[in-house]
Amino acid sequence: MEMRRQRLEKKLKQRVMRMGQTSSHFRRLRNPRLAPVVERNINTILELRQEMERSRCLQERVADAITAWSGSMLFVYVHVIWFGLWIVINLHLTRFPAFDPYPFGLLTMIVSLEAIFLSTFVMISQNRADGKRQALADQQWMTVQEEDRQNKELLELSKQILAMTKEVHAGVRPGGSESRA
Repeated sequence: MEMRRQRLEKKLKQRVMRMGQTSSHFRRLRNPRLAPVVERNINTILELRQEMERSRCLQERVADAITAWSGSMLFVYVHVIWFGLWIVINLHLTRFPAFDPYPFGLLTMIVSLEAIFLSTFVMISQNRADGKRQALADQQWMTVQEEDRQNKELLELSKQILAMTKEVHAGVRPGGSESRA
């Protein structure tokens, strides 16, 4: 899941980089084919993401790094090897002396502590991700509101054009007087 998110973020950054001028992590969008409102909204979202990245403190960066590591397949492989070696050594299947005889009390304690800390780091990262999602959702809501306002304005203009067209076809000049041709 984390790898997928990282790939998507990388693709987003690459697309944005192709579209405009550089600011630190993201580039500002400058695309003449987009409407100014859309361009402004995209730039606002990019600036919001950039600000969130800049505002992360060291603790948040460490929590995100640990969460990313613990969510990787390499983490799983390292643990499978670690647990396998631990069990093999402590079941006297090698020439190494056993240091944690069955039922592996020390291993159980270490794994329990690891689980406690990893769950805490995951919660910290999850809270930050929720904050990001909320900020983006707020921006999207403002975008929807702006689009709704523009749609209402366009609808009103369309109604006015329709009324004027009907008046012209009915032989009435705009303003109420009939035309005499």
